[in-house]
Amino acid sequence: MSGIIGKKIGMTSVFSASGKYIPCTVIEAGPCVVTQVKTLEKDGYQSVQLAFDEKKEKHTSAAMKGHFTKAKTTPKRKLVEFAEFANPLNLGDRVTVELFAEGEFVDVVGTSKGKGFQGVVKRHGFSGVGGQTHGQHDRQRAPGSLGNSSTGARVIKGMRMAGRTGGNRKKALNLEVVKVFADKNLLVIRGSVPGARGSYVCIEK
Repeated sequence: MSGIIGKKIGMTSVFSASGKYIPCTVIEAGPCVVTQVKTLEKDGYQSVQLAFDEKKEKHTSAAMKGHFTKAKTTPKRKLVEFAEFANPLNLGDRVTVELFAEGEFVDVVGTSKGKGFQGVVKRHGFSGVGGQTHGQHDRQRAPGSLGNSSTGARVIKGMRMAGRTGGNRKKALNLEVVKVFADKNLLVIRGSVPGARGSYVCIEK
């Protein structure tokens, strides 16, 4: 599994050759710097650590300054490990958006938008108890019964109830790469990807 770190710019749309409307997400992908190469002999597993997005040196710890100096690069904000690459990479190498080609399919990993504490209607799609009959004037968005009474005498684990919603790691699978703008480090991917504008995502192939 190889890939690159990117930042979600926003959504747009393009038209195919046949005139079909295609909603797309624009991602600023790379360039990323290889800041560590892990091996079986030294670390017990193989991976390549990539770094993305500039960071001020005064906001970087002394340990991380040494880590970036070893790779001959400036401090970065986001570090992610990828399992393998088709071509061997060395410390200090750069990975660009040219890793991808138009027409191929990728997976995009991101953190979904946080919604805070939400009720069952928004969180699980409940329709509420029903109409305003028999004095039920405040039950439209209520969860209703929570389960058994004397036998069991408890709420069963996994019951869908109100709670914190969003802010989870999500992976969107098999999204088509529509356009690659190598000069601007941009990827245009068909469909939506997890996260808000400006959030970091990982594009895997």
